[in-house]
Amino acid sequence: MGEFGRVLTAMITPFKTDGSVNYDVAAELAEHLANNGTDTLVVCGTTGESPTLSWDEEYQLFVEVLQTVAGKAKVIAGCGSNSTKEAIAATQKAAKIGVHGSLQVVPYYNKPPQAGLYQHFQAIAQACPDLPLLLYNIPGRTGQNLSPETVARLAEINNIVGIKEASGNLDQASEIRRLTPKEFHIYAGDDSLTLPLLAIGAKGVVSVASHLVGNQLQQMIQAFSAGKIEVASEIHLQLFPLFKALFLTTNPIPVKQALKLQGWEVGSTRLPLCEAESEVSHKLEAVLEKLGLI
Repeated sequence: MGEFGRVLTAMITPFKTDGSVNYDVAAELAEHLANNGTDTLVVCGTTGESPTLSWDEEYQLFVEVLQTVAGKAKVIAGCGSNSTKEAIAATQKAAKIGVHGSLQVVPYYNKPPQAGLYQHFQAIAQACPDLPLLLYNIPGRTGQNLSPETVARLAEINNIVGIKEASGNLDQASEIRRLTPKEFHIYAGDDSLTLPLLAIGAKGVVSVASHLVGNQLQQMIQAFSAGKIEVASEIHLQLFPLFKALFLTTNPIPVKQALKLQGWEVGSTRLPLCEAESEVSHKLEAVLEKLGLI
């Protein structure tokens, strides 16, 4: 259950000039990503600006993307919430249209203790027993860390199949790997940590950079898997400035700017996120030019 490949793209949500979701561009971008290194699209995660999307908009994005990439890539629906009841309802609705899995973020703002986190994810898993769930730990945004011990307990639940580990803490990722069975998949939540995490047993990455360099990320992971460590390291170091540039300010502001520089009509971010400042845009443009991406 829950085979999502190596490169999972945390897909942006395109908007029109009036601020509404641009479903046509979303479909076009999804197809492009599926043809350029992406195994699975993660729709309506942090990079997709889920905090400012309505449930209806999210559901429609799941429908559009799923139809577009059918047979080419899988789709994971971001259905997490800091309300367990809301998360269950959204996940059940997404499951009915045939998404391949769901991303479940650690509840934000209300800072539940570890026991509450366990019960939250357990309740969602029990309500959607046939849908593979990917945990999403990103304490820098949620205000609460999902401990390796809690992850290990959750890994015992049949349809909780892995974690997007975005704590930025290699020791924590090592401890998760030590405490969980091999079939429990760990995905890097930061592009710059993909290669280091592969070394401690991660499966792949939930990537932002794959909007721009999906094929190169596939090459890096495949090289590592084949024991060609120097080749993997070369690709990592070549792409490292891009990994960093995409986080010069709050994600997804830089990646949307990068896509616009490539000619994609993805629109702005929704408030309270804003346009990239000129200094960020210039730095990003220089990195993209050096890599031959624009």
